[in-house]
Amino acid sequence: MTTAGKRWAGLLLLVALAGGGYYAWQKLKDPGLPAGFAGGNGRIEATEIDISTKIPGRIKDILVNEGDFVTAGQVLVRMDTSQLQAQRRQAEAQLRRAIISIDTAKSQVRQRDAERTAAIATVAQQDAKLDQAEKQQQRSEVLIKTSAVSQQALDNDRANALTAKASLAAAQAGVASSEAALNAAKAQVVDAEAAVDAARAAIDSIAADIDDSTLKSPRDGRVQYRVAQLGEVLSAGGRVLNLVDLGDVYMTFFLPTAEAGRIAIGADARLVLDAAPQYVVPAKVTFVADVAQFTPKTVETEEERQKLMFRVKAQILPQLLQKYIRDVKTGLPGMAYVQLDPNAPWPASLQRGLAQ
Repeated sequence: MTTAGKRWAGLLLLVALAGGGYYAWQKLKDPGLPAGFAGGNGRIEATEIDISTKIPGRIKDILVNEGDFVTAGQVLVRMDTSQLQAQRRQAEAQLRRAIISIDTAKSQVRQRDAERTAAIATVAQQDAKLDQAEKQQQRSEVLIKTSAVSQQALDNDRANALTAKASLAAAQAGVASSEAALNAAKAQVVDAEAAVDAARAAIDSIAADIDDSTLKSPRDGRVQYRVAQLGEVLSAGGRVLNLVDLGDVYMTFFLPTAEAGRIAIGADARLVLDAAPQYVVPAKVTFVADVAQFTPKTVETEEERQKLMFRVKAQILPQLLQKYIRDVKTGLPGMAYVQLDPNAPWPASLQRGLAQ
């Protein structure tokens, strides 16, 4: 074969190889998502919870470290409660004093009630004396006309009647005074009882502050950060720890208007993480934003409106999270795929390695 023939044969071989390679690439390449599905990239996220102080205080002990798994109700931090303990002892002393004050006030009520009874009896006695004096005066007024009694006797009877009337008025005033004293004593009882209630409320409030000084985990999760350190003095609301709630793990991703508008809340989703592409994680769509998260500068035309991107959240199933809770790591990037048409079958690539 001539040199020219060899060149043409080599060229034909290269063309054949290229054609075969292209054909194989067309057959083996990823065909993409079928109709009825959409996808977008995102990152694994979880709800974060700050463990914070309710009242100002000094950190006495931190019982967990970053990365530790914690359960709901587990004690995480203890604050110094020395001052609160002293305040409680003071409030308990005030309670005891208030209880004694009630007994003292009640004894005053009994004493004032007895004085009122005596004053009423005095009024009755003075009323009887007045009645007797007035009758004696009336007899003397009649007898003076016949000179049966002297003028001196009549004057004495008149004076006695006036004295009896004044004594009755004084006794009645004594009754009013004793009633006022009795009411004042009863008011002291009410005041002492209120002081007891106030002291008990103060003790309950201090006890609640002492209880709140022991910071507990509200949910199962993992310690992400230690924001404060042992011995630090924090103000009310000061953060000590940051937890990740491993019961609420999801991936946030973005889809354009045409696809976001077709997603139903509760639709099936699949998550594929870059760190473990061999696994497919089932999820559910729990949120679709009603406002575009980022848009072009103008959205006047239909073409431009199609560029609007809406945030979508796909939550990993809780039962799956409980099974793999120690393997959950937030921040991992990956892809989220969502089923737009509930009747469309999932492609085989998203069924293989499905986490159970």
